[in-house]
Amino acid sequence: MSTETVTIDSLGAQGDGIAHGAAGPIYVPFSLPGEKLAIARIKNQGTIISYTETSSERIAPACRHFGPDGVGGSCGGCSLQHMAKPAYNAFKRSLVVSALKSKGIDVPVNEIIEADPGQRRRVVFAARRTEKELLIGFNQAESHHIVAIEECPIASAGILSRLDALKKIGWAATTNAEPFRMTVIETLSGLDIALDGIKTLADKERRAITETVLAMRGIARVSFNSEVVIEQQKPVLDFSGVAVFPPPGAFTQATIAAEEAMAQLTLQHVGKAKRVADLFAGVGTFALRLARTGQVLAVESEEKALKALDFAARNTQGLKPVKVEKRDLFRRPLMTAELKTFDAVVFDPPRAGAEAQCKELARSTVKKIVAVSCNPLSLARDLALLTAGGYRIDSVTPIDQFLWSPHVEVVATLSRS
Repeated sequence: MSTETVTIDSLGAQGDGIAHGAAGPIYVPFSLPGEKLAIARIKNQGTIISYTETSSERIAPACRHFGPDGVGGSCGGCSLQHMAKPAYNAFKRSLVVSALKSKGIDVPVNEIIEADPGQRRRVVFAARRTEKELLIGFNQAESHHIVAIEECPIASAGILSRLDALKKIGWAATTNAEPFRMTVIETLSGLDIALDGIKTLADKERRAITETVLAMRGIARVSFNSEVVIEQQKPVLDFSGVAVFPPPGAFTQATIAAEEAMAQLTLQHVGKAKRVADLFAGVGTFALRLARTGQVLAVESEEKALKALDFAARNTQGLKPVKVEKRDLFRRPLMTAELKTFDAVVFDPPRAGAEAQCKELARSTVKKIVAVSCNPLSLARDLALLTAGGYRIDSVTPIDQFLWSPHVEVVATLSRS
């Protein structure tokens, strides 16, 4: 380890400040461009010791657990709480602009749709049992150390108010000190809690979880490795008036505000299309909304998610027909011949993107496409395929769903003459 003074030149894609030393870039978490710092350096990683000059964009963080001096250590959940909102928004938007330019795409990028504190309805906690209590919080960056949290300004009040309940459930679920995860989703009927990372859940622990939950209010379901342990009420999500009962461990958008923003952009572009394909449909975030105005084919590889979508569609009045198909779109995308019957296509893939599907779409006659992505780099690759096939990019809109993190959602709309 060496000690040196550096000047931060820029922010990297993960939100770390970058200084350029004689041996190459040095990455310094919790720093900002223009700052002059004394750091302790190990290889290309720097830790702030003191400041000689600070940025005018530096602000006080919102959470006591943030940063190198956070209570219990840096919790690892946020990386940009120290950055003023205008600069923060510009940085997130720049991630999308840079990703597009890396693929030769030079189009206007809209201002980012902002996120506010307290909106996160889906939180993944790290947990571990100690001799006296259950630690619940987040892993420190690049570490297995769990920083037990006392507050979390990004999480919803409905989740934060039940931290003690989560500790009791986690305590009942395990008998050793092995770390595990608790994914918590706030639904209309209560918290939906999914446990994973625990090797086995014996009958004794199942009974303990059940007895613990029965003595509580506000807990809809607890599951382990996608298997229900106890369900007091079915968890309920609302997709613009359509009630959906997600299966254990189902993917949901992290905030309602971001979900609604993505849905609004999607619906505006699709318009009155009569036949729409929703690819990587999940539990129906877009498909069930699209079905208000047109027939929808919803394609998804996860059978339980597809069943939840199908059940919701069949039990909601006023929807156009929704057909579901279980299909791995990475291995077997909808082919050009299959796409010819659709007026519009929406796709929202995992971080890897939809390369195989976009190669088929690029050869199709579909008039309108909406590409939703949580990864600007894979989105840029996919958009390059579509524009090479003759599509025009109409709009690109970043959406800040993961407040104070380097992650950004994007909705891109495309059309063909």
